[in-house]
Amino acid sequence: MRIRAIVSATLASAGILVAGWQSGTHVADTASATGTTAGPAGATGTGTTGTTGSGSGSSSKGSSGSAGSSAAASGSTGSSGSSGTGSNAAGTFAGKVVQTRFGAVQVQISVSAGTITDVTALQLTDDDRKSVQISNRAAPLLRAAVLKAQSAKVQTISGATVTSSAYLTSLQAALDAAHL
Repeated sequence: MRIRAIVSATLASAGILVAGWQSGTHVADTASATGTTAGPAGATGTGTTGTTGSGSGSSSKGSSGSAGSSAAASGSTGSSGSSGTGSNAAGTFAGKVVQTRFGAVQVQISVSAGTITDVTALQLTDDDRKSVQISNRAAPLLRAAVLKAQSAKVQTISGATVTSSAYLTSLQAALDAAHL
């Protein structure tokens, strides 16, 4: 009986450590999102500049991070020739793919004359039916809030905190790519 108790306690501790580590990895990905985004190097001229979701979220603990999305290539459909404040930015910009424990999230924005005109979720959490329900409820609310605020500085949706945080992280990467 004593050995059984020791094994049970050890497994419970390991499970708690793994869950905490996964949460910490997500927080680290969210906090460092603005420093690790992949966007166009110089969005000048009239050509199309492709952006791909960079999922190189490796941490110092040795996790491999997300695989990224090679199919998530999106070009800016006409970037402005100004470099500076970006108030005349125009085109379509995809944010980076953000991995969560419930699936990947990626957002794309359409910009016209420096104003966000549309926000589209290219990927939403889809690990199970509950994740799909949460994403389907949160995405329209987040979209409306972002279009109203014209930034990623909106509140997360209650009950969809992980999805909301990933959505806003990807959105911020798209805004950075658009120089907004």
